[in-house]
Amino acid sequence: MQVEKFYYDNRIVKNFAYATMFWGAVGMLVGLWVSLELVFPSLNITRYGSFGRLRPLHTNAVIFAFVGNGIFMGVYYSLQRLCKARMFSDKLSKIHFWGWQLIILAAVITLPLGITSSKEYAELEWPIDIAITVIWVVFGWNMFGTIIKRREKHLYVAIWFYIATLVTVAVLHIVNSFELPVTLFKSYSWYAGVQDALVQWWYGHNAVAFFLTTPYLGLMYYFLPKAANRPIYSYRLSIVHFWSLIFLYIWAGPHHLLYTALPNWAQSLGTVFSLMLIFPSWGGMINGLLTLRGAWDRVRDDVILKFMVVAVTAYGMATFEGPMLSLKSVSAISHYTDWIIAHVHVGALGWNGMLTFGILYWLIPRIFGTNLYSKKLAANHFWLATLGIIFYVVPLYWAGFTQSSMWKQFTESGQLKYSFLETVTYLKPFYAMRSLGGTLYLIGALLMIYNLYKTVRAGKLVANEAAEAAPLEKIKAAAHSHEHWHRVIERRPVQMLILSLIVILIGGAVEIIPTFLVKSNIPTISSVKPYTPLELQGRDIYVREGCYLCHSQMIRPFRSETERYGEYSKAGEFVYDHPFQWGSKRTGPDLAREGAGNLKKSNGWHFRHLREPSSMSEGSIMPSYSFMLTQNLDTSTTAAKIRAMQTLGVPYAKGFDKIANNILMKQATGIADNLKTDSILISPNKEVIALIAYLQRLGTDISKIQK
Repeated sequence: MQVEKFYYDNRIVKNFAYATMFWGAVGMLVGLWVSLELVFPSLNITRYGSFGRLRPLHTNAVIFAFVGNGIFMGVYYSLQRLCKARMFSDKLSKIHFWGWQLIILAAVITLPLGITSSKEYAELEWPIDIAITVIWVVFGWNMFGTIIKRREKHLYVAIWFYIATLVTVAVLHIVNSFELPVTLFKSYSWYAGVQDALVQWWYGHNAVAFFLTTPYLGLMYYFLPKAANRPIYSYRLSIVHFWSLIFLYIWAGPHHLLYTALPNWAQSLGTVFSLMLIFPSWGGMINGLLTLRGAWDRVRDDVILKFMVVAVTAYGMATFEGPMLSLKSVSAISHYTDWIIAHVHVGALGWNGMLTFGILYWLIPRIFGTNLYSKKLAANHFWLATLGIIFYVVPLYWAGFTQSSMWKQFTESGQLKYSFLETVTYLKPFYAMRSLGGTLYLIGALLMIYNLYKTVRAGKLVANEAAEAAPLEKIKAAAHSHEHWHRVIERRPVQMLILSLIVILIGGAVEIIPTFLVKSNIPTISSVKPYTPLELQGRDIYVREGCYLCHSQMIRPFRSETERYGEYSKAGEFVYDHPFQWGSKRTGPDLAREGAGNLKKSNGWHFRHLREPSSMSEGSIMPSYSFMLTQNLDTSTTAAKIRAMQTLGVPYAKGFDKIANNILMKQATGIADNLKTDSILISPNKEVIALIAYLQRLGTDISKIQK
C-alpha cells in the first residue's frame, strides 16, 4: 500500500498556546481585581474600572480568551493527528487565529467603555457578534475540511465532541444574539422579558455545556490517554456519554430561572433534564479516571497527570452539584447567592483551568522538541492551583449559605431579622479569603508561563512536523458487516454533524417555541406601560454600568422576599424589557419594586446614593457614580431608540419619536425641580436624572393594580 508523506502544522498550535497563556493571565488578573473591589470599594478606579464594567471583561476573558484559545490549541493539535492530515488550510488557520484575537481585543476595549448588551456571557455588541459568527464559520470550514480529507477511516470520540461543539455553539450564538441595532455600539434584544430570559439562559447554560464542557471532554479523551500512555477505558461508554450528554444538556437552561416568572412547565422541564445529566456526566468522568487504572503509581510522580486527575475530578464535582442546584428546594437556598459563584469556579478553575495547564505542560515540550524546563516549578504550580481552588470556593460556599440564611431569618415578632446591608458587610472576610485563593491560583499560572518560557528558549519549534500515513481507502460495506453499529456513523462526518444538530435542536425547540407562541404563558397586565423616553435612557445607563450584575429585578414568591421587597414578580411586567434585567446574583438588594411601596425613596436619596453610596448606606460596597452628575445625557439617540422599540412591538404612538426629546426634557426638568426642594441644584440634562427616573419607575405599574 502506498504511504503518503505530509507535515503537521505546529505553528498554529504554538500561536494558540501563547494566546492561551497570555489571556489566561489577563483574565485571572482582572478577576482578582474585581474580587478585591468587593472588599475595598475604593479600588473602583474611574468609571472604566468599576465592578459593573470589569466583571463582564473578566468572564469574557476567561471563557472566550483563555478557555477559547485553549480549545483551539488542543483541537488544532489533536485533530491533525487523529485525522492523519495537516489542517485543511494554513490561510484559514491564520485568519481564525488573528480574527479571534481581534474579537478578544474588541471586548477588552468595549466592555470597560460600557458598550454591552447586558446578557451574561454574551455581552458583546452586535458588530462583534457578527465577527464571532464569521470567525466561527472559518474555524468550522477549516475543521471539516480537515476531517473530509483525513487518512484515518474512523472518527475518534474526541472528534465527535468537536463536531457537537461546532454546530451547537453556532446555533446558540445566532439565536441568542438576535438583536436590533440602534447605533454602531447599541442594540436591543429582539426578545423581551420572560422570552428573553429563557433564550438567554438556554444560551448561558449551554455556553457552559458546549464551550466549557464538550470541547474539553474531547481534549480529555485525547490528551489524558496520551499523557497516561493508555487507551481510553471504554469505547461503548464514550458512545453513551456523547449522545446522552448532547441530547440532555440543551434542555437544562430553565433551571437557572426557578421560582421566577418563567412558566412552571418550563421550570419543571429544566429540573427533570438537569437531574438526568448526572448519568452521562459521571459516565464521562468515570471513563476518564478509569483510563488510569493500573497507572496510579505514575500519577503520584507525573505532575501532568496530577493536573488532569484534578481536572476530571472537578468536572465530576461540578456536574454532580449542577443537577442538585436544579432542585427547587436547593435553588430556593442557593440562587442569587455566592454559592453559585463557588459552583461556577469549581468548573472554571478546576475543570477548565487544570486541564488546560496539564495540556500545556504536555504539548509545549513536544512541539519544541525539548524537555520541560522544571518539573519542580510545575509541581509548585500544581499545589498553588489546588490550594487556590480550595481557598477560593470554600469561603464562597460558606458565604452563600450565610447569605441565604440571613435573608430568610425572622425575629420572634415576625419581622425580618437582618437588613440587606448587614448581609453585605458580614461577608467581607469571606470575599477577602476568596481573593487570597485567586491570588494563589494566579501566582501558579505565572509560574507556569515562566516555566514554559524557559522550555521554549531551550528548544526550537518544529513548525512542520513530518508524518506519513496511507491514504483513506473507499469503504466497502461488506468488509464492515460485523463491526460495531456506531462505526457506521463515525465514518460519515457530515451525517454525524446533521444528526448532532437534530439532537441538540429538540430540547431548545420544545422549550422556546411554546413560550413564544402560546399567549397564556405570558399573561398581559393592562397597567404595564412602555417606558417614557427619559426612563428608557436611564435604563440604558443602568445596563451600561452593569447594575444587573449586583441587583436582581425578580422577586420570588417567598415570604422573606415579599416582606423585604414587595409583591412577587409576574410574567406580564416585563413585556417591554429589551433585554430583561432579572439578574443572577444579589450583591445588592432586588430593585423590582424600588420606585413603589415601602421601598420608595426620594429623588434626593437616590442622587446622594449614586454620588457616594456609603453616605446613605454605611458600609456599602457599591461604586460611586459621581461622574453622572457632570456627564450630559446623550439625547441624540432618543428618536432612534423609540423607533427601534416600535419595531420590536412596543406600542409607542405613531410619530412619538419626533416629540420624544420634548417629553424627556419635561420629565427631567420635573425631577431637577424636585431635587431643589432637597437643596440639590443640578441641570436636568445630566445622566443622573435619567437613571433616577428609571429607578423611580420600577414597580410602579404593578402598584397601580394593588391600589
